[in-house]
Amino acid sequence: MANKRTLKKGIQLICEDLFAECVAVSLYGPEANKDNAETLLPVIVKMQDHFINRISHPEPGINANTYYKDLREKFTAQVNEILDQINA
Repeated sequence: MANKRTLKKGIQLICEDLFAECVAVSLYGPEANKDNAETLLPVIVKMQDHFINRISHPEPGINANTYYKDLREKFTAQVNEILDQINA
C-alpha cells in the first residue's frame, strides 16, 4: 500500500489532467462536446474532493489494504467513465 500522501497526489494529478482535457474539449472541440465537457467540470471537482476525503478518513473496521484497494478500483472506474464521456 502506498502512503496517503502519494495516493492524494496521484488523485490530484489525474483530476487536474481530466479537468484540463475537459477545458480543452470545451474550447476547441465540436459544439456537441462543449456542453458535455462543461457539465463534467463540476463532476471532476466533486470526485476529487470525495476521494481525497475518503483517503483522509477511512472507514473503521475495514482492513486498510482492502479499503485502499477498493478505493483505487472505484476511482479508476469513475475516471474511465469520465474519459468515455469526454470522448463521446
